[in-house]
Amino acid sequence: MLKFKPLIFCSSKKIITIIDQTRLPEKECYIDLKTVDDVFNAIKTMKLRGAPLIGVAAAYGLVLAARDNDIDSITTAADYLGSARPTAVNLTWAIERMMDIARRSQNLYEELLNEAQMIEKEDRDACQKIGRYGSSLLKQNAKCMVYCNAGALATSGIGTALGIIYTAKEQFKDPIVYACETRPLLQGARLTSWELTKNEVKTFVICDNMAATYLPEMDLVVVGADRIALNGDTANKIGTHGLAVISRYHNIDFYVAAPLSTFDFKLDKGSDIPIEMRAPEEISEFNGTRILAHQTGVCNPAFDVTPAPLITGIITENGIIEKPDREKIKQMKNSISDKSRRFQTGSQ
Repeated sequence: MLKFKPLIFCSSKKIITIIDQTRLPEKECYIDLKTVDDVFNAIKTMKLRGAPLIGVAAAYGLVLAARDNDIDSITTAADYLGSARPTAVNLTWAIERMMDIARRSQNLYEELLNEAQMIEKEDRDACQKIGRYGSSLLKQNAKCMVYCNAGALATSGIGTALGIIYTAKEQFKDPIVYACETRPLLQGARLTSWELTKNEVKTFVICDNMAATYLPEMDLVVVGADRIALNGDTANKIGTHGLAVISRYHNIDFYVAAPLSTFDFKLDKGSDIPIEMRAPEEISEFNGTRILAHQTGVCNPAFDVTPAPLITGIITENGIIEKPDREKIKQMKNSISDKSRRFQTGSQ
């Protein structure tokens, strides 16, 4: 269904090819990542972004590091890649998973390649399931507001929040999307509008400060996530918290769509989530031109945290957690652990 793929690993050439998302929508430009440095810089500069896709990219970055079959170089690469962006937990989740294989491996390159491919496949499959669960919430011609980009550009599959839109479109429900522009880097205006229209979804872009005007018309709001704490508090692109507050005022359902790899069961609450601070130039300049007085300071957090009580439900590949709280997320965690133990022992 999708007309592009944001990341491809070529095992014969040992190269990761990505869409340079900083060039969209003006140009669909593909670049090759040949080294761990290339992968780090692509993540850091947001040439590739989106929590699930960052995890997949880091996994393949460690495959590149494994070419010399040296565990020390892989460990160094893991620490380096893990520092690229601190908020998205999928990054450290994927790295920890790869390192668990590396420490026990007899054939570093082949076994890490297999694990990276498995991480990519699991992400792709999770997107499909999230899409099916989420599409059940959409009526015919539903109006959906989205924020940032939680689509195929952010994952290995059809996306999380936008995966729901694509699935509903396949079911002939013809959803209509209102995409907030998402300042300061305009991921909604640049990326979400590009991929939705490329895949023939009816889309309107609005400025972030127009959300309160259009929310009363919406059937629901659905966003992605970069990290979800044990109590359900959710970190996502800066501005998500404000959108949730406005949604609550207008009594519009506010959903988060995220795979299980985005949950951080080690963090008790949202205030424990590390928030990435980005360069002031992202706000002080536009297309290379200074737009602020030189004496002006800049605050530029990349993410904010939406408290769980503002979230109607979290849509995962295991189903929808309605009115998420610590107890429900613990139950889900225990369910995952039980399934894993049954799989490992071969019991049914």
